[in-house]
Parts: sequence; structure tokens; C-alpha cells
Amino acid sequence: MGSAALFGIFLMIVNQPFVITPTNPASSEMRELIAELDEYLAALYPPESIHGLNFAAVQPDSVTVLLAKFGADPVGCGTLRRLDPGFAEVKRMYVRPTARGRGVGRQLLSAIEAIAKQAHVHTLRLETGVHQPEAIRLYERAGFYPIPPFGDYKLDPLCLFFEKPLT
Repeated sequence: MGSAALFGIFLMIVNQPFVITPTNPASSEMRELIAELDEYLAALYPPESIHGLNFAAVQPDSVTVLLAKFGADPVGCGTLRRLDPGFAEVKRMYVRPTARGRGVGRQLLSAIEAIAKQAHVHTLRLETGVHQPEAIRLYERAGFYPIPPFGDYKLDPLCLFFEKPLT
């Protein structure tokens, strides 16, 4: 994690302090957000089309978990998971419905990209679902483009895969 542990973004949105900082994936705030994300995805997709991330099963230094807050309230999260040298995956992106439309997702993604560049990642990849048009739009606007399944992912009509070079 190194320099990522010092990384933080401070913005003002709607006169409230908006902060993104690295956090422990086992924190109560993260557990709460991930539970909401899992519930949201379970309402949209069958279990075989949901590809979460078990933080306990990955090497701690292979992930950087970010938490977004308005004041003291956690409103979103996202994770950078390092894969093969030069490659990383965006995982567990979520913004609470009450905070959507305020740029939280865009800023989380920008922070993930910045950390990836610091870690000498040249390509970011991700998987998302076909029933999440807001997420698809966010990724496309950020410069991600469609690719075939990567890594351990299999072709699934409910899943979309994206990539973005970081140059």
C-alpha cells in the first residue's frame, strides 16, 4: 500500500466536506457499505453473475480500499485490486442512493486511477452488470471501453467487462 496509505482527496460538494481516504476493509463502515452493495446486486442478478471480492481471501498488500464520506457519514467505496504486474482491477464500487448524482463515484474512480498510477499499473480492468446503466455510463465517460472477459471471469450475458490504459 505504501504511498496509497497517505492518499486522500478533499472536495466540497453541497457545502459539506467530501473526503476519500484509504481504509481497512474490515472496518464497520466498509462492512456496512459492502452489505448494502451485496443486497443491491442480489436484487439485480443471480448468484452466479455476482463477482464480489472476499477481502479475507486476498493478500492485504494487493488491495487498496477507499472510503468516501460526507462529513462523518460513509457514502461510498471502491477498491483497487492489483493483478499481474502492470494490471489492476476496480472492485466493490458502490455509492449509497442518497449520495448519487454528487460526483462521488467519479471521484472514487479518479482516486483509484491515481493510486494505480502510483503503483505503476498501466491498465485498469473491471466487471459490471448489464442492469447498472449508471455504472456503465460512469466507466465509459472515464475512458473505459468494452473488452472480452479477463482473468478468471467467464462469458456471462449479464456481465460486461471494461478496460482503460493509464498512460
